[in-house]
Amino acid sequence: MGSRKKLLGIGLFAVGSLVFAACGGSDTATDVASVDTTAVAEGPACTGTEAIKIARNNWTASAIEVEIVKQLIETNLCNPVEIVDIDENAMIPGMSSGDIDANVEVWPSGFTPEEQAFIDDGSVVNMGLLGAVGKIGWFVTPDALTSFPQLATWEGLKDPEVVKAFATAATGSQGRMLAMDPSFSGYEEQIIKNLGLDFKTQYSGSEAATQAEIVAMTEAKKPVIMYYWMPSAAVGKYGLINIALPAPTVDCFSEADKCDGDYPEDVLFKVASAKLEAKDARVFYFLKNFQMTTDDQLATLPAVEIDGRDAAEVAAEWIAANQAVWSDWFKA
Repeated sequence: MGSRKKLLGIGLFAVGSLVFAACGGSDTATDVASVDTTAVAEGPACTGTEAIKIARNNWTASAIEVEIVKQLIETNLCNPVEIVDIDENAMIPGMSSGDIDANVEVWPSGFTPEEQAFIDDGSVVNMGLLGAVGKIGWFVTPDALTSFPQLATWEGLKDPEVVKAFATAATGSQGRMLAMDPSFSGYEEQIIKNLGLDFKTQYSGSEAATQAEIVAMTEAKKPVIMYYWMPSAAVGKYGLINIALPAPTVDCFSEADKCDGDYPEDVLFKVASAKLEAKDARVFYFLKNFQMTTDDQLATLPAVEIDGRDAAEVAAEWIAANQAVWSDWFKA
């Protein structure tokens, strides 16, 4: 999954048992009692007219979830839904202004203090937990661990032979750390520097590009180390192994340049514009109830990530098979 945004940093985006604490605190604008649920208490009424704009981020789970939300809202509430592809850096300010209505997958480790300020001032609402738990980190292919058992710990990355094995034409004598979209939450450059690793960060540009590189390097029997996340079908398909980095000695949110350790576990949550409640309370309440668990993600991700199927088609199949689950999202 995986935020996945820059400082930004997925500080996804430290997260504890309460997502509100992980996000930096307050949830003053999210009291469900403030929602007028009279109209939704008996189930959905297909009378919505306001267009709803849902942010879609550049990773597969977000694409599937947004399609599920879109199809359910349009079918059961009749609001037209526009999917907005937007950089995470602009998403929260867009919600504050009302240009974006909601996002259903936020990674606490990438949710910055600047973004938390919009929740604190009441212009953006923390809509509660999504139901899935994510983990961003550094992953290697199984061949890499087979060839270099010292990679069982992160200190193995200091071995000159390991560095040489991960080097590419673009990185010269340095090993390559394959990052993803530069807008994603990531501290790769800082971690490499502060842990004293002889690696250079190179950006693939997208999740799909990273997957293509995994396939190419695996077929060439060359090791690759990359920024990635769980849950994801790619981790399962390619047997990617998460290398545990040391715990950071600083708060990577506030001192990104000094970040020297691993990403936290991310308890994913949802956000919405505070203007959405007045715009359409039924949609607002539906999004508060909306849930996608880790198991739900793992059940839908392979069809898109591995089989190359359309996210909208996979979402429709999930909806058809889970009416008992989603029907409750329309109830008070």
